[in-house]
Amino acid sequence: MLENVAAVVLDGVHPFELGVLCEVFGLDRSDDGLPVHDFAVVSAEGRRLRTHAGFTVEVEHGPERLAEADLIAVPTGSDYTSRDYPEPLLAALRDAVDRGARVLSVCTGAFVLGAAGLLDGRRCTTHWLHADALALRHPRARVDADVLYVDEGPVVTSAGTAAAIDACLHLVRQEHGPEVANKIARRMVVPPHRDGGQAQYIDRPLPRTRCDTVGEVLAWMERHLDREMTVEQLAGRAHMSPRTFARRFLQETGTTPYRWLLRQRVLLAQELLEATDETVDAIAGRAGFGTYAALRHHFLRTLGTTPNAYRRTFRGPVRAA
Repeated sequence: MLENVAAVVLDGVHPFELGVLCEVFGLDRSDDGLPVHDFAVVSAEGRRLRTHAGFTVEVEHGPERLAEADLIAVPTGSDYTSRDYPEPLLAALRDAVDRGARVLSVCTGAFVLGAAGLLDGRRCTTHWLHADALALRHPRARVDADVLYVDEGPVVTSAGTAAAIDACLHLVRQEHGPEVANKIARRMVVPPHRDGGQAQYIDRPLPRTRCDTVGEVLAWMERHLDREMTVEQLAGRAHMSPRTFARRFLQETGTTPYRWLLRQRVLLAQELLEATDETVDAIAGRAGFGTYAALRHHFLRTLGTTPNAYRRTFRGPVRAA
């Protein structure tokens, strides 16, 4: 059972992410019949630490407290993507996993777990802004930037900020059952489980081509996303053979015409869902998907959520389709 929890902090810790850990695991809710955790905040770099918000915190416990924890949680902090970490902390994380405890990272706290070697060969996540950096710094990790959290046995990693809530409630649900997790979620006024993943929040417009070979065709495709297109038709516009066009397109955009067009259509659908009151059926037509079923299929595949759920998240109530 999950009874003893330690949140380990370093200089520059972010208060919100630390606060999530304190809220889920550090509050006494025994009056509501909920389990109480033996919770402690632990410093790996001295008693007094700065936060990135400009104030300091006094931390009572040192790294020795980690030896008794069933769960060690690492919230994010400033410069976690590039800094070095105290070796005693990394050793304590490795020892925890070796003795059967679990470790949890929040946002760029994943870089700490990576430095301890705990992400090697494991699927993991972090904030989408830092996913490429994590993959570059720890090439043996299998970084997934599309999810809110990843549970790989003793190692749990979560995406940015509020995804810490999702990961913590997941652990509570796993260790104490859904009823306990649901009650804590109600107290926190948050959903016990969120649909979709981090993909729906990622800001990733497609890069423009650096040369002019397919530039005019790209511009035409953007203006006519609602039309059916074939490689043969696009090649004709570029005055090339289909084979040459497909090769040049891949060289200049890094993807195929079909995938480029599909991503642009999803981006347009996202914009229309956020900024207009058009029905989802109408948006499916304008974005080139034709039907709501096709839009829903590609939305789920690309963003991990449905068009209606996306609109509720980023705009509000949905008009009938």
